[in-house]
Parts: sequence; structure tokens; C-alpha cells
Amino acid sequence: MAPHSEGSEEAMVVQDENRKPISSILIVIAMQTEAMPVVNKFQLKEDLDPVFPKGVPWVRYHGIYKDLHINLVWPGKDLTLGVDSVGTISASLVTYAAIQALQPDLIINAGTAGGFKVKGACISDVFLVSDVAFHDRRIPIPVFDLYGVGSRQSFSTPNLLKELNLKAGKLSTGDSLDMSPQDEASIVANEATVKDMEGAAVAYVADLLKVPAIFIKAVTDIVDGEKPTAEEFLQNLAAVTAALEQAVTQVVDFISGKRLSEL
Repeated sequence: MAPHSEGSEEAMVVQDENRKPISSILIVIAMQTEAMPVVNKFQLKEDLDPVFPKGVPWVRYHGIYKDLHINLVWPGKDLTLGVDSVGTISASLVTYAAIQALQPDLIINAGTAGGFKVKGACISDVFLVSDVAFHDRRIPIPVFDLYGVGSRQSFSTPNLLKELNLKAGKLSTGDSLDMSPQDEASIVANEATVKDMEGAAVAYVADLLKVPAIFIKAVTDIVDGEKPTAEEFLQNLAAVTAALEQAVTQVVDFISGKRLSEL
């Protein structure tokens, strides 16, 4: 028998993974307020012997739910200012470290997001994201411009989308809560229904390390609405995190016992 090439070996590994039920999922969440309802729902315990490098603020919760090993990570609090370490840098670092340490079969990036009423988004809507891209990495040089946008598709889950009757939409990511005119133009070009501060960074790392990733985003504020974004975000955060937890629970229940190819 002729030896397999490296490409065919990778294809065999992927095929083998598709045959086995999913056993380990990694949930990446940016804020403690978003994370704790999910932690409580699945009765996850905080890791007292951290798998992460000493001194970093990243937090891991873990436990078993049905036949799934669940790890939930969030970047923790900024060591100087004490606020949640939101944004693309923290999200990419903790995602990379968690994949390396935990070797998950599937990543779920769950969190809140701003929504666009022109695209049909309403407060507390939950979207299963089809595509992700950045809107604040503007590099107006041929090919570098495409790298800056960093458009990627999420892992395809047609059965999950149909079964749970979730809304589908595209996600655009940037490191600012507000939206400049330049950001708005990029978001429109990305055809985004929702915008956040982490998703495309998680997608980049997941793609780099070849781990399938899906994105669940619950709308806290209407970006093209009448209220200031920060005010509306804080006003709706608690209620929307409850909707997010419910959606994550439904997704995890659906995943349990299934193979990647069945999603």
C-alpha cells in the first residue's frame, strides 16, 4: 500500500472525528455577567489548579453534563483596573491557551452583542452566526485589505439551526463598543446583523488550530436605534444574559450524543 500523504492523514483524522460523538466542548465568554448564568445552569466548578500560566487572570470552570465534558473560560478581570478583560486580544489569548490545554472537539463562543434593526434584530433576539469578520482593521493595500477584514464562516450547523428555530445572521467584530462612521461602513460591507468585541478573534484562533467553532449572540442594544449604546447595553444586560443562558442550554442539549457531522 502506498504511504499516505500528510494531507490524506489530516483528512482521515477529520473523518474519524466526525464518526465519534462530541465529548468535549469549550465555551468562551467575555464577561463574568454573561458567564455566571451558564456556569450555574451546568453546575460547573471553578478550576482550583489552573491549566493556564501562572499570573494570568483567566478563569476556567468545568464539569460534566450528560455525556459532555464542558469547559467554560472567560478572560477574567483586568489586573490593574478590575474590569472584565473584553476585546479581541484577551479573547484570542484565552481561546488559544484553552485549546492547547483542553483539546476541545467544539468551541462555542457565547455572548451579548449589538443588533441592527435594519437587519431585523430586536432586544433579546438570539442569533446563530453564519459568518464573522472584523470591521476595525482597515488596511487599504491590496490583499492586506482582505486580511484585515478576516472574513470566516462558522462551522455549519443546519440541523441545529432548524431544530432550535434560532435566527441566523452575520457577525462583525471590533474593539470599540461604539461605532464610528468608518466602522459603520465596514459593518455594512460585512452585511452584519450583529456586532461584538470578540467573535472574529475567537474564529481566527479556532481556524488556526483547526477546531470547529459556532457563535451564539444575544442582542442587548440596537446599534441603529434611538438610545445611546452604552446606556441600552447596561439596561438590558441582566435580562439578555438570561436569554443567552437559555439558548446555550438548548444548543448543548442538542449537541449531546451527536457527532460533528450531525449538527
